[in-house]
Amino acid sequence: MVLVLDVGNTNIVLGVYSEETLLKEWRLSTEITRTADEYGIKVLNLFKFSEVDPKEITGVIISSVVPNINYSLERMIEKYFKIKPMVVGPGTKTGINIKYKNPKEVGADRIVNAVAAHEKYDSPLIIIDFGTATTYCAMKRNGDYLGGAIAPGIKISADALTQRAAKLPKIELTKPNSIIGKSTESAMQAGMIYGYIGSVEYIIKGMKKELMEMGEDEPLVLATGGFAKLIGSSTKYIDVVDPYLTLDGLRILFLKNKE
Repeated sequence: MVLVLDVGNTNIVLGVYSEETLLKEWRLSTEITRTADEYGIKVLNLFKFSEVDPKEITGVIISSVVPNINYSLERMIEKYFKIKPMVVGPGTKTGINIKYKNPKEVGADRIVNAVAAHEKYDSPLIIIDFGTATTYCAMKRNGDYLGGAIAPGIKISADALTQRAAKLPKIELTKPNSIIGKSTESAMQAGMIYGYIGSVEYIIKGMKKELMEMGEDEPLVLATGGFAKLIGSSTKYIDVVDPYLTLDGLRILFLKNKE
């Protein structure tokens, strides 16, 4: 079995695969002050609760956009799983062609998503990851990763609004039935959710236009990440919500590089 870790700014998502099957998935909050031992205790408790034997893990791969946490996680894997983890970064074989001006600037999470999408979907692609930041990636059918856009995530936007406006309360990010809010809370929800959907649709339309001007067919639009279901269910511009795209990409990268 293979353990995969997707380290984001808000959460660490862990998955255990047996060949191509995702057996278990867990989330931990990302805390850069935690030690290797603290992470070890938490991860082993997840294994114990889910009745998964840590001794059955034969390989580990980590993708991280939080450099300050990497040492603790790598040390934790070596100490508690007796395995040197594979870390996604320069030198990792991906099977895609990164056309960024400086390929080293592309976040590991975006590379992992692109690898999974290219492997799973035979199409030009727009990949949207709704995380702490919302990232948009554009790919040709042949695996050329062209680049994309990065925007504040919807939760960051909501938090900034309440922090900077003294009389506005914190709200639950759920879609109201009407754009015309009848209360402060529903008005904020309408502005955040429907306004965010509008920005997503605008970027998708622009990326589709640019890809098709390059001679590509109309791209398939994929969404993943914590808010993918909320946004994806509210717009016709997103074709597929793939909640496990990043974990699948880590599994694929592990197989490509395990030699």
